[in-house]
Amino acid sequence: MKWLAVALAVVIALLQYRLWLAPDGVRELTRLQAALARQVHANTELYDRNQQLAAEVADLKDGMAALEERARTDLGMIAPNETFYQVVAPAEPGLRPRGDARTLAAR
Repeated sequence: MKWLAVALAVVIALLQYRLWLAPDGVRELTRLQAALARQVHANTELYDRNQQLAAEVADLKDGMAALEERARTDLGMIAPNETFYQVVAPAEPGLRPRGDARTLAAR
């Protein structure tokens, strides 16, 4: 009976080794679960981005509002009968004024 207990202890020890320390054990499972979570997160972000791009394509194909907005923001265009105003932040005291060499020399 004693040899049976020793044999069972050896089998349990080998199984525990394989479970915890072998290359295909719990460590590998944990690594694969973390990699899966990262990939799911990346896929979700890409899916959301694709949805936004699809909506933008649909807007550009169907409506003029999206085209107008794109022309205003990307190309700096204005519509007829509109006035363009550019707001410039005031210069901080102690800073040199911006300009080319002729402007700086004239000051």
